[in-house]
Amino acid sequence: MTTMRVFIFGFLTFLAFAIPARWYFVCELRHHCGDEPAVVARPMTLSLKDGDKTVLQGYEQFSFPLNSFEPEMTANNQEFLAEAAQYLKLNPDKNITLTGRYLESEAKAKSGIFENIGIARADAIKQLLNKMGVDEKRFSIDYQMVQGETLGEPVSFELYLPKPDEYDKPVYSFKDNTFTDANFEFGSAVFRPGEQCILYADSVKTFLDQNPSMMLTIIGHTDSIGTEKANLDLGLRRAKNAVQYFRELGVKADIVPESKGETQPVAPNSKPDGSDNPEGRQKNRRVNFKIDEKPVN
Repeated sequence: MTTMRVFIFGFLTFLAFAIPARWYFVCELRHHCGDEPAVVARPMTLSLKDGDKTVLQGYEQFSFPLNSFEPEMTANNQEFLAEAAQYLKLNPDKNITLTGRYLESEAKAKSGIFENIGIARADAIKQLLNKMGVDEKRFSIDYQMVQGETLGEPVSFELYLPKPDEYDKPVYSFKDNTFTDANFEFGSAVFRPGEQCILYADSVKTFLDQNPSMMLTIIGHTDSIGTEKANLDLGLRRAKNAVQYFRELGVKADIVPESKGETQPVAPNSKPDGSDNPEGRQKNRRVNFKIDEKPVN
């Protein structure tokens, strides 16, 4: 009986110390006490459009943590992607454009091998659709920087029917990547790669060193200011200077410079009223890096 009393007294003494200690560790040191943070409901405004026709609507918007391109997926997001993938399978003539958006405050966020985090976010969704059976060749990617503190629509989806006379559709993948004139001063052919472009170039060098059957083609593009001949020359000089950068980096694989000048814009150089469109022209001033198999002969 005495032993039992000692045990009970010892156990109660332990609880008297353990409970306050546990509270102090969890609440004061780890700050895990108090009201649970409210879960912010996402707008149910996500849709998929096929021209003027709305194919899917009323879905939950995607979400990304600040300065991140890893999506925070929900079951509703998964359902939307599954429905979109099924529609693309049933309509093999249609392709899809994914537009990734990012805040102005995220302009310098890490974005992998891509020029900005908007492209990286769109690519993350592209990879999910690709795993659902949508062919890599059916995607194009666009991006947009948004002012303010919130993203109402981090990624938007739009189906389109490829046409020869439409704007060029950048792909933004490892083997077909594009960087804008952030790597060039206006009207200049001097290649000054930014941090993300340097990271991509290092990855390309590693890949080409390990795959001697592959080659790199670098294509220069410009906006429409100036004559067509001058822009063709400017695009080629930019491509050649990019080639020189890769040579100085130590790339020994075949590299071919090309120029499309102003002939393959990805966005309008002017607005519908005829006024200048600086954002569109900035997207058109770009260099495209393509990795392909070397010709057999």
